[in-house]
Amino acid sequence: MTDMTGRGKTLQSLEALQTEAVSFVGTLAPKEKGATLVTLSGELGAGKTSFTQGIARALGIEEAITSPTFVLEKIYDLPQDTGRSFARLVHIDAYRLEGEESLLPLGVDLLLPDPKNLIVLEWPEMVEGQLPTPDVAVSITVEPDITRTISYA
Repeated sequence: MTDMTGRGKTLQSLEALQTEAVSFVGTLAPKEKGATLVTLSGELGAGKTSFTQGIARALGIEEAITSPTFVLEKIYDLPQDTGRSFARLVHIDAYRLEGEESLLPLGVDLLLPDPKNLIVLEWPEMVEGQLPTPDVAVSITVEPDITRTISYA
C-alpha cells in the first residue's frame, strides 16, 4: 500500500508523471486476497495512460502501452525477473462503458479475486458501484500552467 495517501504533488511534464508512477508502483505489493485495484481519475488528456505507462515500465513490460479506449481492456503478463510479486497488469479504460453490469463482459469478476493481478482502471466514475473500494485512488488534475497535480487516496 502507498504511504502517499492524501498528498498532492505538482509535476512539470508527462515524463515526470511517468517517473512518479515508477515510484508509486514500488509502494505496492499483492494482497493476500484479491487483486490490487488502482483507479485513475482525471479529465481527457490529464495523463492517466502516461501514468499507466510508467507503472508498466517499472514492472518490466517492454511493449508499447497504449490507451485501451476502444478495446476496453489489455492484460499484460509480467516478466518474472522483475522481482515483483504481481503476475499480470490489467489495464482497463472505462470511458466508453455504460450500464450497471458493463464490466462483466471484460471478465472483471474473474480478475478481481486473483492477488497476482494489479488492476489499473481509468475513468472509475463511469463504473461506480461495479467495483470494490480501490486500494489506491489516484487523481490527476491539469493546472492552468499545464503542470499536473497528482493526489492519492
